[in-house]
Amino acid sequence: MATIYIDNEAKQADPKENLLHACLSLGYDLPYFCWHPALGSVGACRQCAVKQFRNEQDTTGKLIMACMTPAAEGTRISIADAEAATFRAAVIQGLMQNHPHDCPVCDEGGECHLQDMTVMTGHRMRSYSFGKRTFRNQYLGPLVNHEMNRCIQCQRCVRFYREYAGGDDLNAFRLRDSIFFGRAEDGILESEFSGNLIEVCPTGVFTDATLKQHYTRKWDLQMAPSICVHCGLGCNTTVGERYGSLRRVVNRYNHEVNGYFLCDRGRFGYEFVESQKRIRYPLLNGRSATKSEALERFGAILSEGNVIGVGSPRASLEGNFALRTLVGPDRFFAGISDQESQLLSSMLRILREGPARSPSLDDVEHSDAVFVLGEDVTNIAPILALKLRQSVRQAPMKLADALHIPQWLDHAVREVVQETKGPLFIASPYTTKLDDVATATHRASPDDLARLGFAVAHAIDPTPEVADLPEETGKLAANIASALLGSQRPLIVSGTSCRSQSVIEAAAQIASALCKTGHRTSLSFTTPECNSLGLAMMEARPLSAAIEAVENNPDAALIVLENDLFRRASASEALSFLRSARHLIVLDCLESQTTEAAEVVLPASTFAESDGTLVNSEGRAQRFFQVLVPGSDIEESWRWLREGSLAAGIETEAKWLSFDDLTTVMAAEMPAFASIPLVAPARKAAGKIAREPNRYSGRTSMLANISVHEPKPPDDPDSALAFSMESGPAPAPPSLLPFFWTPGWNSIQSVNKFQSEVGGHLRGGDPGVRLIEPSQNPTWQYFTEIPAAKNTNRDEWLLIPIYHIFGSEELSSHANGISQLVPRPYVALHSDDASRLGVNAGEKINITVADSSFELEVILRDDLPRGTAGLPSGLLPIAAMPSPAFAKLTPAKVESRAGGMA
Repeated sequence: MATIYIDNEAKQADPKENLLHACLSLGYDLPYFCWHPALGSVGACRQCAVKQFRNEQDTTGKLIMACMTPAAEGTRISIADAEAATFRAAVIQGLMQNHPHDCPVCDEGGECHLQDMTVMTGHRMRSYSFGKRTFRNQYLGPLVNHEMNRCIQCQRCVRFYREYAGGDDLNAFRLRDSIFFGRAEDGILESEFSGNLIEVCPTGVFTDATLKQHYTRKWDLQMAPSICVHCGLGCNTTVGERYGSLRRVVNRYNHEVNGYFLCDRGRFGYEFVESQKRIRYPLLNGRSATKSEALERFGAILSEGNVIGVGSPRASLEGNFALRTLVGPDRFFAGISDQESQLLSSMLRILREGPARSPSLDDVEHSDAVFVLGEDVTNIAPILALKLRQSVRQAPMKLADALHIPQWLDHAVREVVQETKGPLFIASPYTTKLDDVATATHRASPDDLARLGFAVAHAIDPTPEVADLPEETGKLAANIASALLGSQRPLIVSGTSCRSQSVIEAAAQIASALCKTGHRTSLSFTTPECNSLGLAMMEARPLSAAIEAVENNPDAALIVLENDLFRRASASEALSFLRSARHLIVLDCLESQTTEAAEVVLPASTFAESDGTLVNSEGRAQRFFQVLVPGSDIEESWRWLREGSLAAGIETEAKWLSFDDLTTVMAAEMPAFASIPLVAPARKAAGKIAREPNRYSGRTSMLANISVHEPKPPDDPDSALAFSMESGPAPAPPSLLPFFWTPGWNSIQSVNKFQSEVGGHLRGGDPGVRLIEPSQNPTWQYFTEIPAAKNTNRDEWLLIPIYHIFGSEELSSHANGISQLVPRPYVALHSDDASRLGVNAGEKINITVADSSFELEVILRDDLPRGTAGLPSGLLPIAAMPSPAFAKLTPAKVESRAGGMA
């Protein structure tokens, strides 16, 4: 550490950082605009000016920009110096000359970084009385709103969008003395991370278009810490509520997970909570019923005994455990296909017993050589893709280090590095959004991808050899192996996306071989849903076992927990299964084909209305907390199960009086979850913590239609978070922080005040507890079964899944904004295969596999391997179609002609 002097006070600072970073980390208030902890310094705004002195005797000094000056040993600066303060105020004055006087109607008002910095510099009055510069705003899609007149030219937006996130459709356009930040023409922003412009922008140029439909000021939002439920990464979020409805989701900083950013699915997918398909009251045989009537029927069914339970990878650990306990471990089933169950079990076993550790997302960003095997990372785990995009900068940083250029000096580093990138190899069935930063790419079917993976492992260490490997593939395998061996922190990324056991084993083989050579290797597996790994840790049998159990016991009652089984099995198989049970009880939040078939439907809460624990793909258990009290019969699934068991007279459930009771019992009964109580403090262990900001208003008027007085706030029996503005004297622990705010810092930048150092860990530690660690003394053996080279059957096509960030995930597809971006079902073919079939783009084709048949529109994709057909994953009605699997393809027009001739 270096000793620096700030206003004559000696302070310790990291000499590898700049003075702005040091001042903010030490708790000083120093205004800035263009600088961002994740983006580095460019010195564009000149707002962070301070006075620097040569030594203790120097009384004159000179103005410098804190963001562009290293925190070197002995540096002396003054923030309070009159000349520096005047300079900063003058910068604000210049910025405000053309800024509109629209704070009262600006969506950013009350959480605007420009407002905070204006107050911080003491700017009170505008002296400019001439016409202001104005721009035409653009339509940027259903998610992000554009108001260019508010721009202060800090350049953060284009730096994030183009340099950090890799987008190319947003830019800075200059005409004489004006700069316009936007697209070349109106249109939907193409980046999967466009929503981050809302938080990156220090003013109101980019705002949340979904919030605009039900706008509420930040200070009027009731907020709680939460976890994104739209993929397996477990990104941390803050959710906001007003008038009993969910209004928005913003990023919640967690150094080990998502850092400063969210993907658009995680940011805007929340609207499913207010979907028209939301189930808000119990249903009995399709008709609305009261809660007491539903519990009476539910209890009567449970009292008969003989109950089978089907869990879900999108339900919390607590919900799944409650169902498991109610029906018994032997009668609890995972609610996922055999294929998915096998893949998740294999991944779990590899992470537990193998030598490679699953990395945090921060570890991913600092990897210096990466091999992605079989994954379309951007569409499956978007923030993982964003971290991988940063990882290619790690190896080239040595060029800047050799020239003694600090890594935070962004444009200087980029000038030195130019187009040099670290090793990133991507082997997948089709083109991915990360290909533009990849060292090399490879396109093949899942089995051929696995063969490449095993060949890479063999080139690293004498593992079983791959027979009949094409020469080009062998050269690629040797190049990948060489790059991984030449790195210090290699990373292998794979997962369930190819739905191939061989691909997962090949990835594990590479990681094991690297570990054997002494490399500190990470192995990152993606998982399909928010609690897939948590469900796998319960070691329940798959859906086929549940189907068999009901077939062998037709008098059984069936409880389905937060799961649409028509997405897990073919329509005929799912319908037959549900009809085979004597009684069908479904707990879910949205209407589906499964709820339509149910005798009893109980409205389950979402992440916004409940507390729960999810295990992400790293193996990190994290807690989400209730933000609103539903004004209907919606309850947590575990609470419905408890109340139903009490109605049935099953006393074993009565011990779950609260959420903490449930987690304590789960930790005691299931060793894999012994650390779950440590994820967040128990209700009684933490003091009262307000969900509402100090300026929260309308507590009387919002209920004036009922009674003109302030009612008693609802009680939360499950957490220390209070539905009020009142907090106890103790600071909230990181896992229970409902929002980031501190006096003078109303914007999202206030997170600086809660970090041990800017861009570092939260004070008190980042939320979450790792449940999975590699074996300390691994006896791991190499896999020996390698897929053989296969000759394609010219009469059949191999179906492979194609993933879409909007559409492939179930819940977000019901969000109003995102639903406008979901593609229609299609089948993708290589143009050569389409020609062979005699079909053109836009025409229909029949697909037959097993007992399922669909007619879909053809699109052409020459990035697909010949002999394969791509189907969009997760889109109904083809969500449950098996893949990879061989299918018959027949042009629809040929069949119609044949029918006419007949």
